[in-house]
Amino acid sequence: MTLASTIPQAALPSPSTAVWQLGPLPLRAYALCIIAGIVVACVVTERRLRRRGVAPGAVLDIAVWAVPTGIIGARIYHVITSPEKYFGDGGEPLKAFAIWEGGLGIWGAVAGGALGAWIAARQLGIPFTVVADALAPGLPLAQAVGRLGNWFNNELYGGLTTLPWGLRVHDMDPSNPGHAKVVDGEPVLLPGLYHPTFLYEALWNVGVAALVLLLDRKLRLGKGRAFALYVMGYTAGRFWIELMRTDEATHILGVRLNVFTSALVFVGALIYFLRVRGPREYLVPIGGPTPAPAATGGDVSQVDLSQREAGAQATAPEGYRVVGEEQFRAYQDTGVVPDGPDAAADDDTPGPAGPDAAADDAAAPDPRATGDAAPDDREAGDVPAGDERAGTTGPRATDRES
Repeated sequence: MTLASTIPQAALPSPSTAVWQLGPLPLRAYALCIIAGIVVACVVTERRLRRRGVAPGAVLDIAVWAVPTGIIGARIYHVITSPEKYFGDGGEPLKAFAIWEGGLGIWGAVAGGALGAWIAARQLGIPFTVVADALAPGLPLAQAVGRLGNWFNNELYGGLTTLPWGLRVHDMDPSNPGHAKVVDGEPVLLPGLYHPTFLYEALWNVGVAALVLLLDRKLRLGKGRAFALYVMGYTAGRFWIELMRTDEATHILGVRLNVFTSALVFVGALIYFLRVRGPREYLVPIGGPTPAPAATGGDVSQVDLSQREAGAQATAPEGYRVVGEEQFRAYQDTGVVPDGPDAAADDDTPGPAGPDAAADDAAAPDPRATGDAAPDDREAGDVPAGDERAGTTGPRATDRES
C-alpha cells in the first residue's frame, strides 16, 4: 500500500469518508444513496401506475411493504451467501444486522420486495403484474443510484487496470467503519488502479431502464413482460460484471456464486417473456368517490377544479377492474365505466343530446375519480389524426452489493 500522493493523477478518485456525524447522528452515504434510489423508483413507478389508471399515491402504499421486505431479503441473501463473515471462525453473528456497513444482495432485495409488493397489490386490488410492469424501468434506475454507495464505501471494484478511468481505492479502516486508514495525516490508498465495476453496473442499469422504456412503448408490453425484460437486461450485464469483480464472494467450482445466479435468473426471465402473452392491462376504479357535478356554463374558469381534485384524492377506490386499452381510452373520454373486463363499446347507443345532455354528463362517473387528470400514456405524436381534444371542456393532458 502507499499514500495518496504516490498515485498517478489520471484516475477516478474515491472518497476517504463514507460517514459524517450530524451531532450524535451518523449520516452514512450508503444509506443516503439507497434512500435516493428508492425515491427515484417511486417517482417513476407512480407516474406509470397513474397512466394505467391507478389512483394517485398508490406507490406509497406499495413502498410501505416493498421497501422493508426488500431490505430484509437483501440482507438475508448476503448473510446466507457469505456466512463465514458472521458465523465462521472469528465471525461476529451480531454483525449480520449491521447493514450500514454494507452487505445487501440484489437477488434477495428483488425477491423480498416482490413479496411486499404482492401483499400491497392484493390489499389495493391491483393486479401484481401491473405493479411489476410499472416498476420495471424505475428499479434499474434505483440500483444505479444505490451503486454510488459502493463508491463511498470503497468496495465492489475489479482487478488492476491501466485504463484512464481506473479507480483509486482507499484502504478502509475496519476499526473505524466508513473511514480510510490514515498515516501521517494522509488517507492510505491501495497500490495501483482498479476497474470501477460498481460504475460499470450503474451505467448498465441506466441502459436497461432506457431499453425497457423504449420496447415497452413500442411493443406495449403487459402481463409482467416489461419486468421480465428488465430482469433479462440486468442479469445479462451482471454476468460479465461479476466475472470482473475481485471482492470476497462464495465460489462454486471456482466461479462466483452470483455468476450462476445471473445465468439461472436470466433463463427463467427469458422463458417467462417468451411464453406469456397478453395485452397491456389498464384499470378503472370500482367504488371510487363521487365527483362533483360539472358546471353547465361555457366558462371553464367557473369550475372549481381544486375541490373536484381534492375530493377525488380523499378517498381511494375500493378496487379496480381490468380493461383493455380501447375501453380505458373510452373511459377517459366519457367517464363511463365498462360493464366488465370483456365489455365493448356499444356504437348503437346514442350519446346525450339536447337539454338533458348536461345532466347525463354530470351523472356519469368522472375518469378523474382516480385523482389523475391525465393517466393517458400516449405521447403527443400518438394521437390519431383528426382527434382534436385541445378544445374540449376541462383540463386533459396527452399524454450493494452482492
